[in-house]
Amino acid sequence: MTKRNPALEQPGPSEPRSELVHKEFQRAMVWLGVVTAAGLFVLLIQPILLIIGAIVLMTMIDGGARLLGRVLPIPRGWRLAIVILCVLGFMGWTVYLTGSELAGQAQALRALVEAQIARVGGLASQFGITATPEDLKSVGQQIFSSLGRVTAAVSTAVGVVTSAVMMLILAIFIAAEPANYERGMAWMLPMNKRETFYRVSTKIGWTLRRLMAGRLVGMAVEGFGTWILLMLGGVPMAALLGVLTGILAFLPNIGSIISGVLIIIVGFSSGVDTGLYAVGVYLAVQMIDGYLIVPMVARRAVDLAPALVLGAQILFGALFGILGLALADPILAMIKVYLEERSRENGAALADDPAN
Repeated sequence: MTKRNPALEQPGPSEPRSELVHKEFQRAMVWLGVVTAAGLFVLLIQPILLIIGAIVLMTMIDGGARLLGRVLPIPRGWRLAIVILCVLGFMGWTVYLTGSELAGQAQALRALVEAQIARVGGLASQFGITATPEDLKSVGQQIFSSLGRVTAAVSTAVGVVTSAVMMLILAIFIAAEPANYERGMAWMLPMNKRETFYRVSTKIGWTLRRLMAGRLVGMAVEGFGTWILLMLGGVPMAALLGVLTGILAFLPNIGSIISGVLIIIVGFSSGVDTGLYAVGVYLAVQMIDGYLIVPMVARRAVDLAPALVLGAQILFGALFGILGLALADPILAMIKVYLEERSRENGAALADDPAN
C-alpha cells in the first residue's frame, strides 16, 4: 500500500469547506436570488404600479397645495384638504350631472363605431379589397375591448374604481407627511448614499410636479375644448367625446390618436360636412395642446423625445396593461432624472480623482 502524506491532502468538491464548493454555492445563490427577484417582480407588478401611481397622484396633490400656498398663506394641512375636497367635489359634480347621459352615450358610441366600421368594410369590398366587413368589425370590437377600462371609467367606473381609490388614499397619506416617508426610505440606505438620495428625490418631485401640471392643463384644454367645439358644430355625443378626449390626453401620442379616430368616426356618421368639421376640431385642439401648452409647461421640466415616450408606452402597455401605459411617461421621467444625477455624480468624482 502506498504511504500517504496527510499534509498533502486537499479537500474535494464534496467537502463543505472546499473553496470550489463555496464559490459554486455563492454563484448558485446569486442566480437563485436573481430568478426569485424577477419572479416576485412579475407577481407584484400590479401593486408596484399602484404604488407608483399613488406617488404620481401625490405629486399632483402636493403641486396643487404648493400652488395654493402662493395665494393663500395658511398651514399646509389646510391647503391639502382644500385641494382634495376640490378634486372630490369636481369628480362628484361631473358624475352627478353627466353620469347617466354619458353612460347612454357610451353604449350608443360603441354601436355607432361598429356600424361605421362595417360600412367601411362594405365600401372596401366594392373596390376589391379582401377584408370583409366582418373582419373590420372584429377589429373594432378588439379595439373597444382594449379600451374597456377607459369607457368603463367614463360610464360605470367598473374595474378601476377600487384601484383608483387605493391610489388616492395612499397618495393622500404620503402627501400629508412626505418628509417622514422620504426619511424612512433614506434610512434603509448607507450613510454615504443618503445625500444623493435626497437630491435625486427632490429633483424627481420637482420634475413630476411640472410634468403632471402640464398634463392636467392639457387634459382640461382638450376635454373642454373638444366638448364645446363639437357641441357648437352639432356633432353627436359631444359630451362623451369631450370626456374621453380629456381622459385619453393623459396618454401622450397614443391617447390623442385613439380620441381622434373616435371623433372622426362619429363626425362622419352625421355627414361629410360634420365629419370635416370634426377633423378640424381635432386638429385645432391638438395643435393648441401640442404647440402651446406642452412646450410651455411639460417640456421645460422633462425634455423627453417623442419617439422615446411612444416606445415606452408601447412597451409598458404590452407588458403591464392600461396602468403601465398610463404611467409610462412618469416612470420614464423618473428614470431620466436618476440617470442624469448619477452621470453628474460620476463626472464630479472623475474630476476630483487626482489620477485624472
